[in-house]
Amino acid sequence: MFVRFPRRLFLFHLLGFTFAACKPQGGVEGTLTIGVINYGGGEQIINQYAKFNSYLGEKTNSYIQLEPVFNENRAVERLDARAWSLVFAPPGLAAIAIARHQYVPLFPLIGISNLRSIFVVRKDNPITDLKQLQGKTVALGQLGSATGYYLPLYNLYGTTLAEILFAPTPKAALELVAQGKAIACAVSEAELSLYSSQLAPTEFRILFKDPHYVPLGVVLIGPNVERNRQEFIRKVMSESSSDLAQEVGYVPNGQVPDYKYMISVVDRVSSISSKLQKKPVRLF
Repeated sequence: MFVRFPRRLFLFHLLGFTFAACKPQGGVEGTLTIGVINYGGGEQIINQYAKFNSYLGEKTNSYIQLEPVFNENRAVERLDARAWSLVFAPPGLAAIAIARHQYVPLFPLIGISNLRSIFVVRKDNPITDLKQLQGKTVALGQLGSATGYYLPLYNLYGTTLAEILFAPTPKAALELVAQGKAIACAVSEAELSLYSSQLAPTEFRILFKDPHYVPLGVVLIGPNVERNRQEFIRKVMSESSSDLAQEVGYVPNGQVPDYKYMISVVDRVSSISSKLQKKPVRLF
């Protein structure tokens, strides 16, 4: 009999096969669960991490589990549960993990070093200032996103909005603006460049650009990993080949970015997070 699996169940069924391939020979010293955000939800993430998982499992004599999630909101839930031993975290998620859950940054991720958060409107929209979003509907990203959630809410502090629409992806946020369901949305400059051509004939323009550069994402190790083992895993990952590290997106000899400002933004936004589902939305 043919059984049709839901997409998510099918993905994790495939992941179970990958886990088995990462089990070392002989006695296993423990399980390391790797958390990563997989926005597209495609199965290619399994192949992307396969060689790295095998390398890490062999060198640390660990059973490696890869646990992709589909957005930052789900990732925050996994951090709250301390379910992940290692996390390949984008900036907003990294700030939460460091500030609230005692995760320790190991290496920077490969990424855009001058990433900035922007507010975007339709090109034909006449507004010229963030203050003119007062009383309007705005589209933001998911909890945990630096450019789509934390920095835009920080910049809107003191404003009252009609409603906030939380888009599952940056492209979906832009679509809400294109369809007129939101007057503006928050994304990164890179995301606007990537998706704007896909939403033609709608044209967009930047209403506001945050003056601060977003730090690179980082690989984090969790407090559930014993301290000596943390250092050993750091050593193993720093000694991986450049090709292997590049395949999963980290820099073995890179300097961990400063997260002090990003953490302060997260703390400020957290003070108003309970108000975000209300209508109107009072951001103070």
